Amino acid sequence: MKDYKRILVTAALPYANGPVHIGHLAGCYIPADIYVRYQRAQKRDIKFIGGSDEHGVPITIRAMKEGVTPQQVVDKYHAIIKESFEHMGISFDIYSRTSNKVHHETAANFFKKLYDDGLFEEKETEQYYDEKAKTFLADRYIVGTCPVCANSNAYGDQCEKCGSSLSPEQLINPRSALSDAVPVKRKTKHWYFPLQNYEPWLKEWIIEGHKEWKNNVYGQCKSWLDNGLQSRAMTRDSSWGIKVPLPDAEGKVLYVWFDAPIGYISATKELTDKWDDYWCKEDTKLVHFIGKDNIVFHCIIFPAMLKAHGNFVLPDNVPANEFLNIEGDKVSTSRNWAVWVHEYIKDFPGCEDVLRYVLCANAPETKDNDFTWKDFQDRNNNELVSIFGNFVNRTFVLMHKLCGGKVPKLHEDILDAEDKWIMDEIQNSKIKIENHLEEYKFRDALYEVIDLSRKGNQYMQKKEPWIVAKSLEENPEVQKSINNTLHLCLQLTANLAVLINPFLPNTARKMLNMMKVVNKMLDWENAGKLKLLSVGYSLKAPELLFRKIEDAEVTAQVEKLKSGLVKPVDNSQLTDDSKKNEQPATSNLKPAIQFDDFAKIDLKVGTILKAEKVEKADKLLKLEIDLGFEKRTIVSGIALHYKPEEIVAKKWLFLEVE
Repeated sequence: MKDYKRILVTAALPYANGPVHIGHLAGCYIPADIYVRYQRAQKRDIKFIGGSDEHGVPITIRAMKEGVTPQQVVDKYHAIIKESFEHMGISFDIYSRTSNKVHHETAANFFKKLYDDGLFEEKETEQYYDEKAKTFLADRYIVGTCPVCANSNAYGDQCEKCGSSLSPEQLINPRSALSDAVPVKRKTKHWYFPLQNYEPWLKEWIIEGHKEWKNNVYGQCKSWLDNGLQSRAMTRDSSWGIKVPLPDAEGKVLYVWFDAPIGYISATKELTDKWDDYWCKEDTKLVHFIGKDNIVFHCIIFPAMLKAHGNFVLPDNVPANEFLNIEGDKVSTSRNWAVWVHEYIKDFPGCEDVLRYVLCANAPETKDNDFTWKDFQDRNNNELVSIFGNFVNRTFVLMHKLCGGKVPKLHEDILDAEDKWIMDEIQNSKIKIENHLEEYKFRDALYEVIDLSRKGNQYMQKKEPWIVAKSLEENPEVQKSINNTLHLCLQLTANLAVLINPFLPNTARKMLNMMKVVNKMLDWENAGKLKLLSVGYSLKAPELLFRKIEDAEVTAQVEKLKSGLVKPVDNSQLTDDSKKNEQPATSNLKPAIQFDDFAKIDLKVGTILKAEKVEKADKLLKLEIDLGFEKRTIVSGIALHYKPEEIVAKKWLFLEVE
């Protein structure tokens, strides 16, 4: 293995078009943070780079839906995402954003270097155009009927109902998501990066040079390379993004998957003046943490870009995870089938480490895994509370009760087989955990930490110091046996703090506080040592590391998930005749109602006298309104779009149904 002087870790840049959910955390951010915290504990030179991806079609679509500008969208969601990461302990050295000036300059200069070197192909092709909106349409701006499942609101790149990958040409009755007009084909010029020119090099670099990569990563790369690479457009027709730095490129921006990975470079520039040490020196280890949907971009396209530019290091590893489903169904932001991180933080204050634990213990490292609230509860109650927390608590309680609240002496002359067994387990666990972490096997590493605490419980049960203490009056010499048991249990507890720190940092800090020791205790060199706590040192009273998760809390979360689900329109039950008569629908078309139903609707204009947020409900505002003839109090789900102070004293239209 190559001897690296420094490590640069990146985690995929999330789109700033919505909050992050637990699938994002499980996919790359928690694994990346565990790896970084471990390497920091090893005292290695490491930088952890992250940031929001603030360009691309998803941003403009969200802006269109919310009736605001793309800049307002990214400002809003960048703040929410950044705060969510901070609460979850994702310890970036910098969390930047691709709308920053330094990124625009870095990405534009990168493109210009490749252009000046003659590495792009200039092509004129026909693409879909909206004559009403007077703009070219990216695939996501085109909607129509899915040819696979007949969903009338499929996108030009994917049907979110059946999951099929599509192209705009495959859609039945395609229409513009901007104006509902039928798109036409028009010629447009773009600059293409000839990936096929780098195919021989990529095959040698990946297929021959990185056989140690995870099977899902290596296999996907090999499949792409076996099928042959083609030129890929690196520019788009749009008004939102990084302008193409060429005189004849009016109305064109860099393709988001060209500019986004360059965000890792620009963020490092913001972090340190020595950014080129981490990006341009061969003794740097570059590691990309991503989800499986980003493999091709980070393993083929971005490395080819770096190779073409020259002077940059290439990724040493790309440990991509698979997807995390929720309650047996695939995560879908459009259907609101997700557990949002910012909502979890509010619903389970102080339980950030519990979520980190569950998402790592159940990580989709080699295959898609399923998150359920019942499993969340079981892992917390049966593993964190009953095994890890129970061992630490019992050790401290017995130490205060039987050893005067101080670390007792170890009497080496009477060490027995059980004592020597637990001492060996402490030392062996360190080696096993370290090996797993170096190989990106975080789930296995965490299992070993919990298993060590399980062995601590087994050791304590075998020794039964509370039983031995009953014979103290008759035989004071048994105090030595009690001392040995609790001395080793305390040293094991100190080791657990070191070992659990990369996974559950808040828990490690609680344990340091109980032991009255400083953060230096968490240095990895202390793992496996048997003299971390000094004899005679007084320790604090125990505090519970974790609380039980009650059935009612789990039930409430499942109900919340189901009640928030947005169900797609199902056209599969239409008769053949009705399909023939079906008209193209807009993306927000509601089912038709009968005249009698319409007669039940009463429209009123009222003035909002008072508005305030509803506690523990992100989407709801409580409104006091004056209808002219009476005052009413209602609740409205508009909190994500309007602040209370923005709507007070304004007239609004209210709809009442009998």
